[in-house]
Amino acid sequence: MAKEIIHVSPISEALAKGKIPLSPAVKANGFVFVSGLPPFDRKTGALVKGDISVQTEASLENVKAALEAAGSSLEKVVKATIYISNAAHFPTVNAIYARYFPKDPPARTFVAVGSWPLEFDIEVECIAVV
Repeated sequence: MAKEIIHVSPISEALAKGKIPLSPAVKANGFVFVSGLPPFDRKTGALVKGDISVQTEASLENVKAALEAAGSSLEKVVKATIYISNAAHFPTVNAIYARYFPKDPPARTFVAVGSWPLEFDIEVECIAVV
């Protein structure tokens, strides 16, 4: 089994700068495993500030970028997990998520969490085929 760490700029750099020991995406055995990605700004690597709509868009764009860097795509996602700070955001997140997965959406779990070490309200992780 070969394991390939996928570099996703500027997310990889932001993680390294923060000394956070994780890879944004890993490719192995025909799958891509995308870590929970919060709303990082794709240009600067800083966290996106804004309401849940803005943060959801940013998180899903990061997932999309990680998948593409690994040679996959949103269409090839088989399982997604959404971690959210408040379950009341479900309708808003769900509407945005539906735009990213308009046809044959993947299996999905939606989990409310207590807190994160940084200031954001959502992160999205997934597993896709290559």
